[in-house]
Amino acid sequence: MGLHIHIDEPKGDSRRVALSGRLDTHTYGELDRRLEPVLASDLRALVLDLADLEYISSAGIRSVFKARKAIEGRGGRVLVTNLQPQIKKVFDIVKAVPLNSIFTSVEEADRYLDAMQKRVLEEEDRP
Repeated sequence: MGLHIHIDEPKGDSRRVALSGRLDTHTYGELDRRLEPVLASDLRALVLDLADLEYISSAGIRSVFKARKAIEGRGGRVLVTNLQPQIKKVFDIVKAVPLNSIFTSVEEADRYLDAMQKRVLEEEDRP
């Protein structure tokens, strides 16, 4: 089985990327290639939905780190949702993303992003 990548249209300054299948040495290059224009945009949050990801190798983890570096370099965040137990174990071991960036669902991540955007707007409105 390969890797299927679905990239949603932007939602504000965030974007959801759903992965299914295997993210490994044979498929990470395709993810990197597909994420390149997304990461080059003015995106502030990238939501990785891993509900249907069955396997991730060290090459796949490097792709996640690469995305984090690009987004966090401009003050944004990579949020991870719907980790399957075997994927969560790998993320826990290698600390692929901070624990406060892992959510149980896309909806939970969306609520978090909405709250963060509201906070930024409130701070901008203060004299």
